[in-house]
Amino acid sequence: MIKSRKHSPSSRSAACLATAGLVTGLGLATLPVTALAQSSTATPQTLDQVHVLGVRGYKADKVASPKFTQSLQDTPQTIQVITADLFNQQGATTLTDALRNSPGVGTFYVGENGNTNTGDSIFMRGFDTSSSIFVDGVRDIGSISRDVFNTEQVEVAKGPAGTDNGRSAPTGAINMVSKQATLHDAVSGTVSAGTDSQARTTADWNQTLGATSALRLNAMWQDNDQPGRDHVNNSRWGIAPSLAFGLGTATRYYLNLLYVEQDNVPDGGVPTLGLPGWTPQPTLEQLAGHPVDPENFYGTRADHDDVTAKMATFRIEHDVNDNVRLTNTARWGRTDQDYMLTAFMGTGTRGANGAATGNIRYTSAADLGSYTLARSLPTFKDQQNTILTDQLNLRADFATGAVTHNLSTGLEFTREELKSFGQAATGGSVWSAANLYAPDWNATGLTWAHNGADSHGKTTTSSAYLFDTLTIGESFLLTAGLRADHYKTDYQSASVCGGRGPACGSNPVGTVIRNPSLAQSDTLLNWKVGAVYKVDDLVSLYANYAISQQPPGGSNFQLSASASSADNPSLDPQKATTFEVGTKWSFLDDALALNVALFKTEVSNEINTQVLDDAGNPTQTGKKSVQGIEVSTVGRITDNWSVSAGYSHLDTDVEEGANVAADGTRNLTYTPGDTFTSWTSYTFPFGLTLGGGARYAGQMHRGTDGAVGTPAFTKSYTVYDAVASYTINPHLVVRLNAYNLFDKQYVAAINKSGYRYTPGAPRSFLLSADYRF
Repeated sequence: MIKSRKHSPSSRSAACLATAGLVTGLGLATLPVTALAQSSTATPQTLDQVHVLGVRGYKADKVASPKFTQSLQDTPQTIQVITADLFNQQGATTLTDALRNSPGVGTFYVGENGNTNTGDSIFMRGFDTSSSIFVDGVRDIGSISRDVFNTEQVEVAKGPAGTDNGRSAPTGAINMVSKQATLHDAVSGTVSAGTDSQARTTADWNQTLGATSALRLNAMWQDNDQPGRDHVNNSRWGIAPSLAFGLGTATRYYLNLLYVEQDNVPDGGVPTLGLPGWTPQPTLEQLAGHPVDPENFYGTRADHDDVTAKMATFRIEHDVNDNVRLTNTARWGRTDQDYMLTAFMGTGTRGANGAATGNIRYTSAADLGSYTLARSLPTFKDQQNTILTDQLNLRADFATGAVTHNLSTGLEFTREELKSFGQAATGGSVWSAANLYAPDWNATGLTWAHNGADSHGKTTTSSAYLFDTLTIGESFLLTAGLRADHYKTDYQSASVCGGRGPACGSNPVGTVIRNPSLAQSDTLLNWKVGAVYKVDDLVSLYANYAISQQPPGGSNFQLSASASSADNPSLDPQKATTFEVGTKWSFLDDALALNVALFKTEVSNEINTQVLDDAGNPTQTGKKSVQGIEVSTVGRITDNWSVSAGYSHLDTDVEEGANVAADGTRNLTYTPGDTFTSWTSYTFPFGLTLGGGARYAGQMHRGTDGAVGTPAFTKSYTVYDAVASYTINPHLVVRLNAYNLFDKQYVAAINKSGYRYTPGAPRSFLLSADYRF
């Protein structure tokens, strides 16, 4: 591996005493705990001086959150930590890229027909996890792509995370740990260039400012075309300063800022016609056996995805004594996204009178060059996400008799908002059609404007939680956690009447009508309990049971009056329960970890359209389940040989309710049954490092709707990547990454109707220079 000379922060969690009331409240709460710690005859553990130790290589021992008091070896849950050394060696630039190292986690779903997903649209263990992405333990809202230039490690917690984070996806959460200032002077960075006009540079500068203060500055610039795709482009730049005071003392202060701008051309995919599982509709028989070029771009020059992300975090950390620590994190964040994508539906039939009625048309059936595709589904998004939060945590180690406690408790107060500003095509305008086999992005004809169909959703949450790990003897650990979230969601929206909108009544068609305001409030109780039996220091056996809940509007702050919508405020929260058993092994003086987990998750209170209530409305009797096995290993086999690998097998089922898969099976959608990911590297004594890995994703099912003739599933695929680097001197390493070595063509993601898919990236190369001083 390429060994990083960057120094990790001396602390990963800070405590910022944001308000006098909070400080006083939890300060008083520490008094009995401190007394226990001082009066107990048993010796409590001394708090680590840092929450995340400096990590070199692929293996990390702990997560950053103070809510997890034990090492990964002694935590009764599947948690994978993807370190910067691993994803940087792979040339990863986004969160989605980094998550390729976790089996069964990926962006497999393109979206609805006219509502294409954007950013990190992550599925994990059968469910959408896009709303459960966190940065330093704080939810990061916004449907954007996140860069990893300021990320130390990515933590993937699988299984219900409601006790840890409040409302969340049924099957886990993802946390990005940011870089922070340290007391070590260092300069590092990477300059990269590759095929398809890829260009990127990053810089990481840390400078001490006296004995206890430091400034760290991370910066990034990138201008990349997407390999294998015409016109798709990802351009962005960002800066992330971190200022720290009191390092090495009992009280430490951190101010972390982040600013990122993106100017992208989004990817609407290509038609699935001609792919396995596609059958021609009447009058399209000539297209059979003639798939389009996967490089084709069916959008226009006007397509754009402009993002501005801003974040300010202030943290204070105070060590009351060796066994008690008080921390607080206060954050304000805002993400603005202006987005327009030209989507399409690849349908086409010809009526009895010879008139074309579909989106694929032609002037001569035998002439493939005469076929056109209507660009009739422009997708607009103009929205602003804002979060304001304060998190206060008390961590205490103490003993009661022969039992040692590692306690973590706290309060959280959060306000999250989503403002959406409606846009639509004006005057019935549409883009000119694209030639099916030779599309031109110089389209004309569409005009659009804001139409007043705006919406505003806001959720305010007050939370309290308590975690405790009891160590009984030398071999048994019992972990339990309880969290209460009181939330209130308010939603206001407007619609344009007529067409698919509400009835206009006496108003002219196109009038903006305010919809009735919707609101919901409730208190959620989530909990988990787990046990670990340490056979010795090398082997741990564990079992864990946890629940998590997602209330109506919990993922998008939007409520709906529709009886068939899970966001109807009259409905109960979606509830997920997971039971997991497993074993964790440590080999080679703790240099290599091997984990095996068996699990089952059941999600209840789902909408069931097959069982109706007395009023004829769907009921919440639906139930879905995911069960399977996950095996992973990470670490060093020798000092020069590193490895990271994982395999996941998922058996998904709609236990109660209508089928969601287009092929009629009871499977869940956008979830490969089997996945495997691996990466390994070996460093020779003379400075050469060789490495590579394989990524396998099995067949997966798409969603069901009225689409005819489109593929109901995607085929499995395997992709191989490689790296070679050479250390020229202690300050400079030259690295060459090769992706998809055998130029495999595959479907990376598919939309609900199966009309569009995202092609897997073809073979490409990236040459980089990594420098360290």
